[in-house]
Amino acid sequence: MSDTFDVIILGLGGMGLAALDQLALRDVNVLGLEQFHPGHEQGSSHGLTRIIREAYYEHPAYVPLVRRAFHLWYALEERTGNHVLNSAPCLTIGSPEGAMIRGIQTAAREHAIPIETLSATEISSRFPAFRVPAEHVGVLERNAGYLFVDECQKAHRGSALAADCSEIEEYAKVISWNATSNGVVVQTTREKYRAKKLIITAGAWSKKVLQKVGVPLTVMRQTMHWFHPDRIENFLRDRLPIFLMETPEGDFYGIPAINPLGLKVARHYGAPELDGPDQVNWNMTPEDEKPVRAFLEKHLPEAAGRSGYSRPCMYTLTPDRHFIIDTHPEHDNVFFACGFSGHGYKFATVIGEILADLATTGTTSHDISLFRLNRFSC
Repeated sequence: MSDTFDVIILGLGGMGLAALDQLALRDVNVLGLEQFHPGHEQGSSHGLTRIIREAYYEHPAYVPLVRRAFHLWYALEERTGNHVLNSAPCLTIGSPEGAMIRGIQTAAREHAIPIETLSATEISSRFPAFRVPAEHVGVLERNAGYLFVDECQKAHRGSALAADCSEIEEYAKVISWNATSNGVVVQTTREKYRAKKLIITAGAWSKKVLQKVGVPLTVMRQTMHWFHPDRIENFLRDRLPIFLMETPEGDFYGIPAINPLGLKVARHYGAPELDGPDQVNWNMTPEDEKPVRAFLEKHLPEAAGRSGYSRPCMYTLTPDRHFIIDTHPEHDNVFFACGFSGHGYKFATVIGEILADLATTGTTSHDISLFRLNRFSC
């Protein structure tokens, strides 16, 4: 392995691997460094599946990015032969005045996204597994689906390594990095590497790696759960959509039973915010399942049966829950993306494209003004 590259990427989760692939496609000599191994379960890019949806309630500015992400996921499938995405409708349920419903309606209106609004009665009639308060409504969108995360990671890795210009170094924990106008030097537990440019996609470790920048990040331990409904037929993907639900007890999401593990359900946010990944307990506890089971008993009672599998993961949070994507304020050859706040993986392909743009041209045609770091210094 050479010790000098055009670009070094620090961290090979979803965003880092996508950036590695994008740079390799551009014939850039690139090295990816990972402290564990790509596909590990000690970060935020595991858990079998992730939802992808177009009518983005978090902010309308995400819609053009998710549209580009869809295209790039399809291109990844064509390039590698890996099946990474299944289309499926997405149903969001909540109060008509709640943040989710109003946000989806705003995004749909601004970007001409077709949606269908359902009453509580219509939800129960069309999707009999749900028990919905009479005052709630549902918004159904068709341009949605779920990503197979392990296949996504394998596809990006395989595509990148198929090019002669890219390399990966696993189990290479970064000790330090330094940048000057002449380039960057990264010291790992294995070796010292040099490059012209550096991309930092360190996930929950970004606060430590970027400590001189002061990125305002916290970490939240989340848990994902799979259940075996007594009547599995109501939870297959021809009868149950992907769903999000805003409730007084918190926000929850689910993916129908698409494998032997059963129905996937998890709470979105609602756990304590921690200072960093070292505070995360990677062991499951009896308390982890309780809020999810309580949600099922109230809103999908037939699913509140035997639990099959559970895993923890991490959200890396910004104060406003929007991403951070920017150029280092002191080094114009260092770029970073972090703080994806529990809703970032679906964007991995387009984030990789953005980072590759920044590293090769210093700019990108994608609008990332919402994600600039200086919004926290105003």
